[in-house]
Amino acid sequence: MKNNNSAKSSNILGTLKEYFLMTVGVIVMTAGIYFFKIPNGFATGGVSGISTVLGKLTPFISTGLWILILNSLLLVLGFIFLGKANSIKTVYCSLLYSALTYILEWIVPVTAPLTDEPLMELVYAMLLTAFGSAILFNVGASSGGTDIVALILKKYTNLDEGKALLVSDSLIAASSFFVFGMEAGLLSMLGLFTKAFLVDSIIESINACKYFVVITDKGAEINEFIIKELNRSTTFTGAVGGYTNKEKTIIHTVCKRIQAYRLRSYIRQIDPNAFIIITTTSEIIGRGFRSV
Repeated sequence: MKNNNSAKSSNILGTLKEYFLMTVGVIVMTAGIYFFKIPNGFATGGVSGISTVLGKLTPFISTGLWILILNSLLLVLGFIFLGKANSIKTVYCSLLYSALTYILEWIVPVTAPLTDEPLMELVYAMLLTAFGSAILFNVGASSGGTDIVALILKKYTNLDEGKALLVSDSLIAASSFFVFGMEAGLLSMLGLFTKAFLVDSIIESINACKYFVVITDKGAEINEFIIKELNRSTTFTGAVGGYTNKEKTIIHTVCKRIQAYRLRSYIRQIDPNAFIIITTTSEIIGRGFRSV
């Protein structure tokens, strides 16, 4: 019974954490879109981009109506190809994005670019939207729109999130040349490629962990520290030093970046002669990290 209650509590906390991260991601992304992307007419992809283009080409259908139509169609695709859980997350993020946009339009109306430097505003637009999208992708969610297409491509192909987003948004950005002119088109294409690589880089940074290979004479002590103090598991094997011909212990473990400093400090203190190999990785699958 206690184990069941503990598992339920863990699931609830995990869900709350996911929705907190989704909320942060949507807030950051909305700021980039509302304050920098929309006022400058950057068609760097997404439903907002294609709706802006279609709204200009079809005066009898407003941009807002196009957003509603396209988002509805893509949400249906998400439900079919990504499953119910991802669709619920996407609906939440889409509604939150719409609500935040409405609130900002009421509290802080923006009808023109904030500065006379479109390139600088493009940088801020891409940084904020890429960071927000990366947070959402990292918990298996999206803000709707072409992010759903990116997640579908990721699931059924070998493309990662950023490259999938690049494929799904490239035609939208290209259309801006014909609708908004050469300058807007060039900036939109630049922003599109920049965001695609930023998304992947930010996701890797968020998930970055340290993989340790420690060759030491103090295997038992270091192993105990990792398990009890860092709450991480280890794998260790026996070995013999080729130069010293002495028995050694090789410890393999993975920990978060903040824990890596503690582990290095402890090893330096207990065994200054230990040989340590540390590599950075963002793809760790298993207990304590990502599930398979």
